[in-house]
Amino acid sequence: MDKRAQILAVHAAFINQVVTTGSNPDDKDEFEQLMALAIENGWTELVAAIRKIFDQGRRDIELLNSLDEEDQVIIEAILLGLQDPSTLPDPNVKPDPAMAAPGLASMIHAAGSGNAQALQIIAEMADQMSKVDGPMARLAAVIRPLINGERDPDLLCKRLDSKTEAIVLGILEELRQLEGNKS
Repeated sequence: MDKRAQILAVHAAFINQVVTTGSNPDDKDEFEQLMALAIENGWTELVAAIRKIFDQGRRDIELLNSLDEEDQVIIEAILLGLQDPSTLPDPNVKPDPAMAAPGLASMIHAAGSGNAQALQIIAEMADQMSKVDGPMARLAAVIRPLINGERDPDLLCKRLDSKTEAIVLGILEELRQLEGNKS
């Protein structure tokens, strides 16, 4: 699954809900709740672009200019979905957890480098993951050692199933690249 497909899989339900509620005047309250929730999650630029689509009727490519890659993919999917609902991403497709390695690695790297915001975000993620139990909880348990600089795959992958181990190995590879250790 490529990065674009991964982004669409992660945000498919949101994209579908935006297109459905934003297009129907009877769903205005639900749309506003969705926008408020998105803002609470820090998606202010994304919400601003969505508002331009639904409040101003804009459909131009300039909407993408001020957005990061993830937000651009989401806005493109919304615009395509408005033109042709059959293009909307399937909300039943599950994201590939192995694709999470680059994002987790960059957060771990930033947290380990003293970025307080990254540390807070990754700590909240680990807390949520530990509540899920099973493989997710075991993955959460290796995040703190990774932040603290542990890079021994044998130590980190002890007691992990093969899928979770693959994620940790992916995180380690990404961290090697971020830290400039190509070995």
